[in-house]
Amino acid sequence: MGLSDFYSVHSSYTTKLVLHIRDSKGQIIDAAASALSLLKDVEVDAIIGPQKSGHANFVIGLGDRAHVPIISFSATSPLHPQTPYFVQTAPRDDAQVGAIASLVRQFGWSQVVIIYEDSEYGRAIIPYLSNAFQDVDARVSHRSIIPLSATDEFLFQELYKMKTMQTRIFVVHISSSIASRFFPKVEEAGMMSEGYAWIVTSGLMDLLYSMDSHVVDSMQGVLGVKPLIPRSRKLKFFANRWKQMFLKDNPSILQAELSLFGLWAYDTVWALAMAAERVKFREPTSSQNTSDVNSADLFTPAISKTGPKLLKELCEITFQGLSGNFQLVNRQVEPSSFQILNVVGNGEREVGIWTPLGGISRKGNINVTNSSKKSLRGIIWPGESTVVPRGWEVPAGGKKLRIGVPAESGFTEYLKVKRDPQTNASKVTGYYIDVFNSVMAALPYAVPYEYVPFEKPDGSSAGSNDDLVYQVFLQNYDAVVGDITLTVNRSKYADFALPFAEGGIHTIVPITYDDPNDNWIFLKPLTKELWFTAIALFLLTGVALWILEHRFNDDFRGPPSQHAGMIFYFPFMSLVFAQRERIMSNLARLVVVVWMFVVLILNSTYTASLSARLTIQRLQPAITDVKELIKNEDYVGCRKGSFVVHLLKDLGFKESNIRTCILPEDCEEGLAKGSKNGGISALFYVTPYTKLFLAKYCDKYTTVGTAHRSEGYAYVFPKGSPLVADVSRAVLELTEDGRISELERQWFKNPACRLDGTITSASISLRSFKTLFGITGGITAACLIAFLITYLYKNRDFIRRISNSSTTILSKIRAICRHFDQRDPKYCDSKENASTSSPGNFGPGVIVPISVEEMNDSTVDISPNSLQTAATADMSTV
Repeated sequence: MGLSDFYSVHSSYTTKLVLHIRDSKGQIIDAAASALSLLKDVEVDAIIGPQKSGHANFVIGLGDRAHVPIISFSATSPLHPQTPYFVQTAPRDDAQVGAIASLVRQFGWSQVVIIYEDSEYGRAIIPYLSNAFQDVDARVSHRSIIPLSATDEFLFQELYKMKTMQTRIFVVHISSSIASRFFPKVEEAGMMSEGYAWIVTSGLMDLLYSMDSHVVDSMQGVLGVKPLIPRSRKLKFFANRWKQMFLKDNPSILQAELSLFGLWAYDTVWALAMAAERVKFREPTSSQNTSDVNSADLFTPAISKTGPKLLKELCEITFQGLSGNFQLVNRQVEPSSFQILNVVGNGEREVGIWTPLGGISRKGNINVTNSSKKSLRGIIWPGESTVVPRGWEVPAGGKKLRIGVPAESGFTEYLKVKRDPQTNASKVTGYYIDVFNSVMAALPYAVPYEYVPFEKPDGSSAGSNDDLVYQVFLQNYDAVVGDITLTVNRSKYADFALPFAEGGIHTIVPITYDDPNDNWIFLKPLTKELWFTAIALFLLTGVALWILEHRFNDDFRGPPSQHAGMIFYFPFMSLVFAQRERIMSNLARLVVVVWMFVVLILNSTYTASLSARLTIQRLQPAITDVKELIKNEDYVGCRKGSFVVHLLKDLGFKESNIRTCILPEDCEEGLAKGSKNGGISALFYVTPYTKLFLAKYCDKYTTVGTAHRSEGYAYVFPKGSPLVADVSRAVLELTEDGRISELERQWFKNPACRLDGTITSASISLRSFKTLFGITGGITAACLIAFLITYLYKNRDFIRRISNSSTTILSKIRAICRHFDQRDPKYCDSKENASTSSPGNFGPGVIVPISVEEMNDSTVDISPNSLQTAATADMSTV
C-alpha cells in the first residue's frame, strides 16, 4: 500500500522502488541468510528490516560491509551498534522511560519491580529504566527475568515470590507472546486486585488489540504508554482502507486495528522512495573478485555504489507522514510524545499525555503543573478500584517485619533486652520500644512486626550501632529501633525517619568545691590571664604618667629610685587611697580620669566575687574546655558502640585515649577515678543519656561548654522503604499532640536533685574586661603620642642640631634623653621666678659656655626663651 500510494501521488517521478521480499520466519539464521541473498544475488541498494531486535546485529554487519543502508521500523532496541549504515525509523525503546518514570513520580511511588523477558529486546531497556527511576527517587526493589521458554509453573513461582514482597508497583517489558500467558497467571495469583499497579511498555501496549479477549480481561486496570500519533484525515482514511483490505484477505478475523509498526513501515517506504528520486540513477555494484573462491568469499557481499548516496539523501528527507513528522537525526527519528493509556473493557482509554518538556498532562499542555494527580483523567485500577495504590503492602500471610534492636544500651529505662531462660525468647522493653509501638499504632494500616536483638548466641552485643545499621543494608533486618543517631555515613546505607528524640553531645566532668580556708583564695576571683593583663596595664599607666609629668611636675622628679617608685606607687595606690599628687598636664589628667574609672569597675568586680566565694559554697567543674582535655592528652569516655567515638577522633582525641563503657555505673566509676588513676577525665554522652546520668549523680558531676550539635535518634529503614514517609508523619503527629512527652514523663520521673544548667568557670575572665582595657590603653597611647609630637615640635631646633652633629647615634640618643630629663622652663613655679637673681640663676642675655663631649666644646647662646639647652651645660665652667 505504501508504494502504490506513493507513486499514485508522484506519478511524474522517474525512479521507482522494486521490492524483493524475503521471509526470515522469525529465526536469526534465516534473517541473516535472507539478507546475504539480497546483497549477493539481487544486489539490492537498501534493506527494510529486520523485524526483530535480535536479528538486527547480524544484518547490520552485512549492510555495513556492502555499504547498503539497513532501515528498520521495528527493531527498537537502544543497544544496536551505531554503524553508519543502520537507520531506525521508529522511536527507540528508551524514549519511553521518561514517561514511565513520570507516572511513578506522579503517584509518589518509591519502589518498583521490573519484569522483563530474557532477550535482547527485554534486556536493552533495563539500564535506561533504572536510571530514570533513580532520577525520580524511586528504587528498583526487585528484577524478575522471564525466560522465553518459561513454563506456567515457572510463572506461578515467580509471581508468588513477588507477592510475598512489599512492593506493589510492577513495570512489565515483555513481548506479546509471553504476555498472553503471563497476565492470566497474574490474575490467577490474585495480583490483579486492589492495591496493585501494573505498567506495560509501548511494544506490548501497541499490540493489545491483537491479543485474545481472555488476556485483555486479565489486564483490566493496567496502565501503558504508547507513542502519540497525531490525528489527521489522511490517517483516518488510510486506516479505514487498510482495515477493509485486511478483513477481506482474512475473513476469519472479526476485528483488526492498524499497529504503529504498520504506520512506521508506511512512512519508511515513502521516505526511501523520495531518497531514490533524489539519487536519480543507480550505479552498478562493484563485483567481488571470484577467481579464487574460498569459504570467506561466500559470505562477502558486493559493494554498492548507490547505497551511500541513498543513505545521504534519506537522512535529509523531511515530510509529514501518517505517524507524524518524519525527520532523522543521527539516523534515528526524534523521540515523540507518549499517550498514557488505561486498559478498560475490551480496549484502551487515554488518560493523559506525556511530553519531554511538559511532563504529564491531560492534553499535552506544557503549562499544566504536572505535580497534581488531576493532570490525569480518572483511572480504573486493578480490582475496579478508583483509589490510587499506595505502592506497597505488608504481605498477607507473609513474614513479620524483623525490627533490630541493640542488645546493650546501658540505660535500661530506655531499652532493655531480657531473655527467658526457659523458652530462650527475648523480651524487649523500654521508653524507645513504647514510642515505636505508639508510632506503628498511629499508622493508617496494620503492620505486623517483631523485635530481634542484635546479639551473639551468648547474648552479648554483635557489634556497634554502625554494624546494626549495615545489617539493614544487607536485608537482615527490616528496620532498627534504639539509640541510633542519624549520621551522614549511616545515611549511605539506609533511610531514616524523622528523629523522635533530641540530639546533642554533652561533656560531663566531675565537680570540685571551692575551699573558703584556702590560703590563695584571694587570687581566684580573677583568672590568671586577667591578673597579668591588669598588672601590665597598671605599669603602663604609671610609665605614661611619668612621661607626661616628668618635665613639668616636681612630684615626678628626683633621683632614679624616686622615679621608679612613683611609676609603681601612683597607679597601685589609686586602688585604695585618694590621689594626692598634683597633676600639671591636661593629657596626664585625661589618663588619670580614665584609669580611675577602670580601677572603680575592677575593684567592685573583684570585691563582689571574693565576697561570694567566702560566703557561698561554689561548685566548679574540674575541666572547663575540651581543648584542655586534648592538650593534656587526658583519657575520655563514651558509650560503647556509639558514633561518639568518631566524633571524638574528629575533635582531635587520640584513639588510645578514648575509653568506652556500657553501664552508667561503669562510666561513673571511671569519672570518679580520673585519668591519672586509670579512669577518665570527661564523659561524652548524648542528650537523653546525659539527662538520666546527671539525675542520678547531680551532686558529683556536671556538664561544661556547649553541646556538640548532632541529629537526634531516628528509626532506620532500608533504602527507598515506603514506611519512612508514613512513620515520619506518625512521629510528627505524636510529637504535636504530646503523646511522646507523656511517655517520657511515665518513664522518667522528676530527679531528686537537679542542676541549674551547665556550670562554667566562676572566675572572671579577661574577656569580660577586654573592651574596657582596650579603651584605656588606646586613650593612654593617644595621650603619649600627642605629648611626644608636641615635645618634638617645640624642640625641633635642638633635635635638628643634635641630628646634624657628627657624633655617634648612641651619643645623640643620650643627649636627647638628658635634654628630655630637664624640667620644662615654662612650668617654673612662682618661687623660682622670684629668685632669678639668687646664686645659681642667670639673668637674661647671659652667654654660658657648655661643656659637652659630644658637642666638641661648642658654645651655645642661651636666652630666656631657650633655657632648655641648659640640660647639657657644665655649671662649673660659668
